[in-house]
This record gives sequence, structure tokens and C-alpha cells, in this order.
Amino acid sequence: MGILNATPDSFSDGGAHRSTEAALAHARLMIAEGAELIDVGGESTRPGAQAVPVDEEILRTAPVISALRAEWDGLISIDTRKAAVAEAALQAGADIVNDVSGLRADPRMPEVCAQSECGVVVMHMQGTPETMQCAPKYNNVVDEVKAFFHERHKTLTQAGIHPHALCFDPGIGFGKSLEHNLALLRDLATLAVNDRPCLLGVSKKSMIGRILGSNLLEDREWPTVAITANAREQGVMLHRVHEVKRNVEALRMIEAILYGSRE
Repeated sequence: MGILNATPDSFSDGGAHRSTEAALAHARLMIAEGAELIDVGGESTRPGAQAVPVDEEILRTAPVISALRAEWDGLISIDTRKAAVAEAALQAGADIVNDVSGLRADPRMPEVCAQSECGVVVMHMQGTPETMQCAPKYNNVVDEVKAFFHERHKTLTQAGIHPHALCFDPGIGFGKSLEHNLALLRDLATLAVNDRPCLLGVSKKSMIGRILGSNLLEDREWPTVAITANAREQGVMLHRVHEVKRNVEALRMIEAILYGSRE
């Protein structure tokens, strides 16, 4: 899953892809490097980020999705917490809703997803992007994330979302301390719920900088690849990343070790 930020304030590449043409050019690059899914977001969810008005978020994302759909038949997801934004994205050609709130922020979101029969990424987050890193606290973060996934699976399927439409994201960096993040990364293999896949989004996150003792984003690229490789060894099949080529190559190498060469 290649990350396409159509925002002015993303921590990684804010402002670089604000025009539709610039966003399309970056999407084409990620697809050429091996991305099979493009995740389009119009609202930064970095720690402390402020919410974006619905109309503005739609204006940032729907034209990009429509233009990309016109030239590509791969999977497109919309990264949003808002049902109206999800509706506009799905109408523009998106296939998946990727909701960092786990479909809790907007009470209409489960209905929108059920009616559209789209794919759904359910992420765990303690708090909101504005507050999530103030003082995250868990008795046992792995058990609590698993319990959240089970609750969401039951609630969302009862709301009409097909079980096969669901996948789950532990939300690395979303209301978690460094130790919480590392505990989840150690136990990725245990997080699957009802045989539904996990998606991992750890690309260039601040926890990497803390471990390295560096604030430079470029220093987080190869450690991201290392986490991707380790996660694939634990069975994670979906990886949300900024740098597609390096991570795809790492996945191919790990799969060759696990299953033999495909040549």
C-alpha cells in the first residue's frame, strides 16, 4: 500500500502532492515500483494534527481518486474518519475505506461501508490525533488491541459489513508509547481476528527516530524496511509505506527465504 498524502501538513511529504497532477505523478511512481494499492489521504493524522473541514478534505482527495481511477484498475483506498468524505471517495472510484478511528469517529461510517460493500481497514487508536500521544496507558497493550479487534469485528459485521471486507491495523504510533509499539510489533502474529488479515503502517514513524536518536526522516527509511521484513515473517501481508521499491524488494526476499524462489 503506497501512501499518497494530498495534504499541506503531512509529517513525511506535506505539500508535495497537493495538485492533482503532482499526486498522480507520485501514484504512478509507486505503482511502477510495485504498489498494488494506493492510499489517498486529505487530512493529516500525525500527533497533534487538527481536523480538516469535510468540504476541504473532499476537495483534496476526490479529484485525485477520480483521475487515478480513470487510468488504473488497481485498488484505491481513502484514508478518512468522515462518512461524507468516504462517500465522495467511493463515488469517485475508491475501493476501500481506511479509517484510523476504527469506524467510531462518525456514526454514519459503518452504514456507508456496508451499503457500498467496500473493503474496510479498522485501525486501533487510543484517543484522537489531537490528544493521542498525551499520556497513552494500557494494562496490556497487546490484549487490549486484540479485544478491540474482536469487538469491532462483531459490531461491524452486525452492522452489515461483510466479514471478508475487514482487515485490522494495530495503529502503531496512534495512542501508544515506544514500549507499546514495540510490544505490538513483537506480537503481530497473534493479532489476527477471525482469520482476517492485519495491515501494518509504521513507515517513517517517530518511534524509529527515537530508537535511532535521529530526527531526520531519511534515517527512518531503512529501519522501516527492516520492520516490514520482520512483519512479513510474522505473517503480515499488507504494508502501508512511503518508499515502495525498497519495501517490495524486502518482501520478495523474505518470501523467497520462506517459500523458495519464484524463478
